[in-house]
Amino acid sequence: MHFESLIFDIDGTLWDSRALVAEGYNLQLRDEGMEEFCVDAQRLRPLFGKVMTAIADELFPHLPPRERYALMERCMERENRYLEENECRIGYEGIPETLEALAKRHRLFIVSNSQQGYPELCIQKLGLGDWISGHLCFGDTGTSKGKTIRTLMERYSITSCAYIGDTQGDFEATLEAGVPFIWADYGFDTPAGYALRIHTPRDLIALEQEGRL
Repeated sequence: MHFESLIFDIDGTLWDSRALVAEGYNLQLRDEGMEEFCVDAQRLRPLFGKVMTAIADELFPHLPPRERYALMERCMERENRYLEENECRIGYEGIPETLEALAKRHRLFIVSNSQQGYPELCIQKLGLGDWISGHLCFGDTGTSKGKTIRTLMERYSITSCAYIGDTQGDFEATLEAGVPFIWADYGFDTPAGYALRIHTPRDLIALEQEGRL
């Protein structure tokens, strides 16, 4: 088996930004006098991987939809600024080395349910710029992750690929996109199915050496 390309999720797969994201959200919520809705990493764990509108529905159900989504936009903009200012030493061990090795035989991409600017921050902070060929997110497409994967595949003429992620939502996205799912079981969730499973990022190199990627 040889996948021409590999597509990565971000949160729970490349890094764990929950604590920093919570801090960024909370800065905005405090500025707006909404301290009672501040969050922590544990509160965000089951929400990571969902699109921003779904996260807003969970965090701010008391607000009318238009107001809650606007607040979510402001929180995510503040989050981006906070991550930009922070050193972000939150990447999983072995990520840069693993992607460098994989890039010798595969094109590497990122698809996330995040806001615009978040994939770029991840690439910048983890030093992945030499190995990532492209990325798309919910903020770019406004569609489900499965459709975003397909859009990326069409845009970059990807002939075969697998998606590496950690959640049930990631697994469902691969079913929608019609691509194999590689479960990063060190992440945030336990999906209902997977084609391959890794316990650390470096396990991808072992799969490569076994001819399974």
